[in-house]
Amino acid sequence: MNEKALDGVRILDFTHVQSGPTCTQLLAWMGADVIKVERPGEGDATRGQLRDIPGVDGLYFTMLNHNKRSVTINTKTPSGLAVLDRLIQSCDVLVENFAPGALDRMGITWERIQALNPRMIVASVKGFGPGPYEDCKVYENVAQCAGGAASTTGFDDGPPLVTGAQIGDSGTGLNLALGIVAALYQRTRSGRGQKVLAPMQDAVLNLCRVKLRDQQRLARTHTLHEYPQYPDGRFGEAVPRAGNASGGGQPGSILKCKGWETDPNAYIYFITQAAVWPAVCKVIGEPGWMDDEAYATPQARLLHLGPIFRRIEKWTMTKDKFEAMEILNQYDIPCGPILSMKEIAEEPALRATGTIVEVDHPTRGKYLSVGNPIKMSDSPTEVTRSPLLGEHTDEVLGQLGFSPDEVAAMRAEGAI
Repeated sequence: MNEKALDGVRILDFTHVQSGPTCTQLLAWMGADVIKVERPGEGDATRGQLRDIPGVDGLYFTMLNHNKRSVTINTKTPSGLAVLDRLIQSCDVLVENFAPGALDRMGITWERIQALNPRMIVASVKGFGPGPYEDCKVYENVAQCAGGAASTTGFDDGPPLVTGAQIGDSGTGLNLALGIVAALYQRTRSGRGQKVLAPMQDAVLNLCRVKLRDQQRLARTHTLHEYPQYPDGRFGEAVPRAGNASGGGQPGSILKCKGWETDPNAYIYFITQAAVWPAVCKVIGEPGWMDDEAYATPQARLLHLGPIFRRIEKWTMTKDKFEAMEILNQYDIPCGPILSMKEIAEEPALRATGTIVEVDHPTRGKYLSVGNPIKMSDSPTEVTRSPLLGEHTDEVLGQLGFSPDEVAAMRAEGAI
């Protein structure tokens, strides 16, 4: 097995639910030793949430905590605090996503951490950064709403919508992981730890940057030509919901394919890229559009996107989404099938690349999970199962220098 990118890095994982565990799991996949700290007898709340097998860790937990070790510590006991102090001294990074102020109330202040280990990096997920909402608790959909995603998602005649992609939780976790790796790199030169903060609102807004772009364009020109409201609709002061428009310079739309009447995912995303417009006209049987002044230029086509996509849809409805994709790719016409979770789970290519992995768990049995989305040639990822609650407590305490008798005394005290 090749050396891992983060071999030798030890992470003290105080995270729970999704945003923090996404971050620490990614670091674990890259080779870090992630020690997940959980409450004795309870553990991460997601162990028991959305269970499909009674008494077994839920998929919500298992799919976010691969490649980690679990220790149980009661930090309200003197022995538990002693263990925590030794963990802080021996780890490189502490990651947490508690509610604002919770870490300080536990006595784990930045000043205390610095006194114990001035090289430690403390990385935090919070709902909001400094400002009027910094003390508010935030969950996924709140972050999507506060970060600008919901107001710009959906159709103009409907309410704001959140997306099924967990851009608030998992998106923030990915940002925090990058911040941690950067702080570790800076420490090689400075010798010092630092605080790393990833607010969920900031992470969502970062993913919505094109909408912030459009807000400024709208303020200047009072219209957005590539949005479906143009040319006949009305624009207000804020970026509107754009349905399935691409949001960029290449108009696109989701179109029905054969079988759409019974299959909710029998659709394809179709982009009328300027460079392949002649090919589009040939494929759908409208060669006259190539020279028609109403359709000949990208600017002219913006006035007729509705009828253009309705005509293209007449063609896509004669093919299933995979047949349409095969034909369109022969002409380099940008397109993509709407894939269901069932289709994705059964796709062999995603299994081959490790994007979808099958994991064997001692109480759950085999299940599917996502793998590492980042592929590194010299640091291949091996996805191992999530830990049982407290599975590695004795092992980690032994590595920290506690004797078997001391560990037994801690267990009797309820500290572990």
